[in-house]
Amino acid sequence: MASTSSPTLHLSTELKFPFDPSHRRRRKSTFAPSLSSGKTVRSREPIAVRYRRHASPPSSSTVPNAVLKGHTTQDRVQGDEAPCPPQLEVQSRVWNWRGYSIRYQCCGDSGPALVLIHGFGANSDHWRKNIPVLAKSHRVYAIDLIGYGYSDKPNPRDFGDDLFYTFETWATQINDFSVQVVKDKAFFICNSIGGVVGLQAAVMQPEICRGIVILNISLRMLHIKKQPWYGRPLIRSFQNLLRNTMLGKFFFNSVATPESVEGILCQCYHDTSQVTDELVQKILQPGLEPGAVDVFLEFICYSGGPLPEELLPLVKCPVLIAWGDKDPWEPIELGRAFRNFDSVEDFVVLPDVGHCPQDEAPHLVNPLVESFVARHAAPSTAST
Repeated sequence: MASTSSPTLHLSTELKFPFDPSHRRRRKSTFAPSLSSGKTVRSREPIAVRYRRHASPPSSSTVPNAVLKGHTTQDRVQGDEAPCPPQLEVQSRVWNWRGYSIRYQCCGDSGPALVLIHGFGANSDHWRKNIPVLAKSHRVYAIDLIGYGYSDKPNPRDFGDDLFYTFETWATQINDFSVQVVKDKAFFICNSIGGVVGLQAAVMQPEICRGIVILNISLRMLHIKKQPWYGRPLIRSFQNLLRNTMLGKFFFNSVATPESVEGILCQCYHDTSQVTDELVQKILQPGLEPGAVDVFLEFICYSGGPLPEELLPLVKCPVLIAWGDKDPWEPIELGRAFRNFDSVEDFVVLPDVGHCPQDEAPHLVNPLVESFVARHAAPSTAST
């Protein structure tokens, strides 16, 4: 969920503190003028701007937004005008990985395999609006990265000077999961830091990944390489302070409350009506599990590892990048540069959407995933 980026040296930027607790659930709607009556009516037609690689982006003032191909607003309309068809059952299972219990969810028994990878502070429940829809024509797996959700949370101090919670660890987990559980090549569908995980996994074992869809990837602006030399000692000192004193636990306890989680979500969701009590609980509850505080502090003190711009040139599979243009944490102005990489075949702007498009705007994200997978899926006989 939360980003690890910041354009400044504000060291609390993992969760973009301080936030305004009063910034909650302001309902936002997209409206369009009625051509027939002159009145204002709610627009039901989702739109997105698609930028092909190496093509000049259209001017928003002269070129209308392109409607997502093959997509209708059926899912939204059915909720108001027709009974919804029964959804496929989503199963929650446990996978033993190197002696650790890993929670994952799965749904669907035919079609290409998709592995859904969540962002920082989130878990596989953040894909709850995507799993049953995509499972109609795919085998869908959503995993809790080790340290998050309801997967085990080993204490990072048990590994001595070696870092455990790294993108290499999570990438290895994803690749092993694809081999041992999915038992097939897979498409990786990723959000935020999950995008870095998916890219790292594809670089480490390119024979496993068939393609990657990335939603608002973390730019990792607190990475040591992106900090001026004079700021690096300050960052290290603050990280040591969080790790080795009670300040870190105090910071975590201030975050791990319903009010704080709601406030953080209302920052990163442009449509704050999507920040429901259900969502708050699905993000918060696993964070109250034993060991969660140590994982939290370990990762926000992790300023090394790969950057997305270092991984993209090494990826051999096709990549689609979609970006909510109202993301306050990962500015789309910086993200647009990624469309110039050879591996990125498409850069899609999601209008009026924040940092977590899969949950805030699934009616835009699900068709994007379906069309991307359809373009690149080869016949597969594997099934669960």
